[in-house]
Amino acid sequence: MIRISQLKLFYQHDVNAVKKKAAKILGISEREIKSVEIVRQSIDARKRPEIYYVYTVDVKVSSVEREEKICRSCKNKNVFLAEPKLYRFPDGGTEMLMHRPVVVGSGPCGLFCAYFLAKHGYRPILLERGKKIEERKKDVQSFWEGGSLNTESNVQFGEGGAGTFSDGKLNTLVKDPFGRGKEIFRIFVSHGAPKEILYSYKPHIGTDILEKVITNMRQSILKMGGEIRFQHKMTDIIYEKGKNGEFLKGFQVMDLAEKKEYFLEADVAVLALGHSARDTFSMLKERGIPMEAKAFAVGVRVEHRQNVINKSQYGMEQDDRLGAAPYKLTASLENKKGVYSFCMCPGGYVVNASSEKGCLAVNGMSFHARDGENANSAIVVTVSPEEYQKQGDDPLAGMKFQRELERRAYLAGNGKIPVQTFGDFKKGKKSKCFGSIRPNMKGHYTFADIRGIFPEEISDSIEQGMEIFGTKIRGFSDEDTLLSAVESRTSSPVRIPRNEEMECKIYGIYPCGEGAGYAGGITSAAMDGIKAAEKLAQKYRRFDR
Repeated sequence: MIRISQLKLFYQHDVNAVKKKAAKILGISEREIKSVEIVRQSIDARKRPEIYYVYTVDVKVSSVEREEKICRSCKNKNVFLAEPKLYRFPDGGTEMLMHRPVVVGSGPCGLFCAYFLAKHGYRPILLERGKKIEERKKDVQSFWEGGSLNTESNVQFGEGGAGTFSDGKLNTLVKDPFGRGKEIFRIFVSHGAPKEILYSYKPHIGTDILEKVITNMRQSILKMGGEIRFQHKMTDIIYEKGKNGEFLKGFQVMDLAEKKEYFLEADVAVLALGHSARDTFSMLKERGIPMEAKAFAVGVRVEHRQNVINKSQYGMEQDDRLGAAPYKLTASLENKKGVYSFCMCPGGYVVNASSEKGCLAVNGMSFHARDGENANSAIVVTVSPEEYQKQGDDPLAGMKFQRELERRAYLAGNGKIPVQTFGDFKKGKKSKCFGSIRPNMKGHYTFADIRGIFPEEISDSIEQGMEIFGTKIRGFSDEDTLLSAVESRTSSPVRIPRNEEMECKIYGIYPCGEGAGYAGGITSAAMDGIKAAEKLAQKYRRFDR
């Protein structure tokens, strides 16, 4: 096929403009083109409000020979022959499995690992401590409306993981020479996601569509021979010494619905725990599973009117063809701290994302339409193990640091989301009224002094970062910009070391995904889950019993 990059069109172009422009670039008639497939679409807003879509497209004509001739005659450096990179799952190994492989956790990592194992005949058992989406949504909505927190069914725990209640962003910086990322997008689309995620430069699904996609993937896993056990929580891990090391034997599992515990035999298991399974990490530490502390980031959620962000990014307050504008901001401060925006949600909501009693965490969420009045994102500050490990080398020190901030946030808001204007944040005083921005939030909120939640260096860094960002986006650091706290679950505070085969020191245990410290977001976590499935498949035969 012929690939054309840098094909630029005014953003208001009609549906036939891409094919027409491709024909013009190639010097052929439109009738000769059999198909045009968009590979990538991005936005060029450097001369806003004169905005362009920039495309990479694949063009097919009558034959390979004709495509070669067209490329030879075309003098445009952005025209060349290309072959699509197709993902290929490895052939099965030779070793026998005594038991069905177990996947712990149904977030993006565990979900895609189980999907690929089921598809290729390994009949996995997927354990999820939370509930399926239909029931989980009810628990979350009840909590947001003022009900009690269900510590096993909330924004963090349940089918789909924390990403279920998010913007559903799919962009990643992970290099993908094997095509895993594209395969993830194709699977999403085949299960109900919009086709544009296959080519958008910032693909997203939205929490409303994501829940349908995950439900459909659940059905696929079951049809392909997998088993999913909701409300089944791994409470202990059993392994024993052998001639060449220590080997997994199985798990103690609590059936939370029936309140019964049982032993699940397993010789291989993928631990896709997510970044919030703090009780599980504590158990793993007690059982001697090696872990190490890692850097992460904490901070606040900020809200602006979406039309203000649109005006800055696109030069206009509203245009349905462009949708709600995103942004990405970074700053390096004199105190050596890094401050950056994280998980930006155009036209979205700030949500109460708590998972522990007496602690409060916030996150961002958008529906697919991104049609809320406010834009929100986390503004976070990096923290390293050297900063939060006050004594010794406790690998869970970062987890304890997060928990302490969440405890302070809970107390500051008396259980409600604490909010404060940026003007009052700088003064360190509790706000009394809103300015031009009203909260777009899921969960009850109240005025509080957010600055007092953080150590002084982090509060000062947030303030400095906001002021710098105000020079990049007009209105970003206005006095009435709305802050809420605490954004503490940006990534896992721990890493479980693993070898090249993705196993930890216990043979048969494959720690992966965001919780194990090897991913950051839906796509990268899903890719890590697929890699784990590949490693299992390369070593073991299909489980046919």
